[in-house]
Amino acid sequence: MTTPPAAPTPPEARTPPDGAPDAAPDGLRAALAAAPVIAILRSTSATRFAEVTDTLLASGVRAVEFTLTTPGVLDALREYAADAPPGLALGAGTVTTPAEALAAVEAGATYLITPTTSTEVIAEAVRLGVPVLPGAYTPTEILTAWRAGATMVKLFPAATGGPGYLRAVRAPLPHVPLVPTGGIGVTDAPAYLAAGAAALGIGGPLVGDACEGGSLAALGERVAALLEGIRR
Repeated sequence: MTTPPAAPTPPEARTPPDGAPDAAPDGLRAALAAAPVIAILRSTSATRFAEVTDTLLASGVRAVEFTLTTPGVLDALREYAADAPPGLALGAGTVTTPAEALAAVEAGATYLITPTTSTEVIAEAVRLGVPVLPGAYTPTEILTAWRAGATMVKLFPAATGGPGYLRAVRAPLPHVPLVPTGGIGVTDAPAYLAAGAAALGIGGPLVGDACEGGSLAALGERVAALLEGIRR
């Protein structure tokens, strides 16, 4: 019997340029092992991202994404990364160009997340030596992203197909770690994880209005409910 070929693996990360942070795949891995959730911060302003991130971390979520569509986000990322608490995996999301990838890493992002299967952005992340989670939906996109060097692949928009679609896609591609993102509610998390998700990306349903001045205590309660559901 012919031995099947080994599953494709991402190429080795290259040395980051001067001024860029070291690659942190172990940091991201540890954060997701503690709680398999990436909290997505997207707002009309980044002025409260620090307080929200502090609350998320204190409540048990250790991976946070600052989205580049938020005005002032690079300044907020740079300021927070300069004195980031231990145990936090701080990333940048909605990265759509190599220039944005470089700017985010120079500002302090230790991993990058994209909404699309952009091989140019994946290549830049590999060059910079940081983990990258490109967005993909179809099996072809997922495998393309993985072979291009993805650390994990963001299944987006996940709610379109739900846990059933995730399970179906994983059947032929079990070696690709998938992170469903988009439209996932707090109570939906266990079903996605049971279907084989490596982790989950959750924005509005978890963060709510916290970035716009909403209750941080309520945010902490939502995180507690999420993590309780996951750990049952």
